[in-house]
Amino acid sequence: MDSKSKTVVVTGFGPFGRHPVNSSWEAVKELFNLGLGKDVAIRILQLPVIYKKTKEQVSKIWETLQPQFIVHVGVASSSKVIILEQCGRNRGYRDADICGFLPEGGVCLSDGPDMIESTINMKTVCKNISVNEIQVLVSRDAGRYVCDYTYYLSLHYGNGCAAFIHVPPLSNLLTADLLGRALQIIIQEMLKQFGKARK
Repeated sequence: MDSKSKTVVVTGFGPFGRHPVNSSWEAVKELFNLGLGKDVAIRILQLPVIYKKTKEQVSKIWETLQPQFIVHVGVASSSKVIILEQCGRNRGYRDADICGFLPEGGVCLSDGPDMIESTINMKTVCKNISVNEIQVLVSRDAGRYVCDYTYYLSLHYGNGCAAFIHVPPLSNLLTADLLGRALQIIIQEMLKQFGKARK
């Protein structure tokens, strides 16, 4: 890994809709307790499910913290698996956030490309890990809501040095502890790949 910066920022989202407790934030808090290894400084932040505020916060994270890498975590409402998102999309945002607002023109950045890919190969991450009790899949469509919006902006500000992980809602089987341990395994594998790419 780059010796200059070993800070990894991991974000989860706050409550929205039928998720008064957002499993993404609960999992991120568990991950913080577990850590990512002694040579990685981890910072965690909760993002609101609000387009405008999230845009401001993501920009500020990249500008002020200058992390090596950012991992955003969101909840996939109807999922029972963990989903690694390969890319963020710029257009097609039609669902209002918790304040009833949409991004102007339904886009993240009016002059941005339609899609930005992560520098991390999610299929390789998926192949190289083993997470007990939960399946991990790869997707190329993060859903055109605040999750996808956040990811696209982070990929833009961070020149592709970002990842997005969708986790399922909490249940008796899928606990915050289990999701936190899964995040640790997945992100450590991402950082291995990231480190090799930087050498």
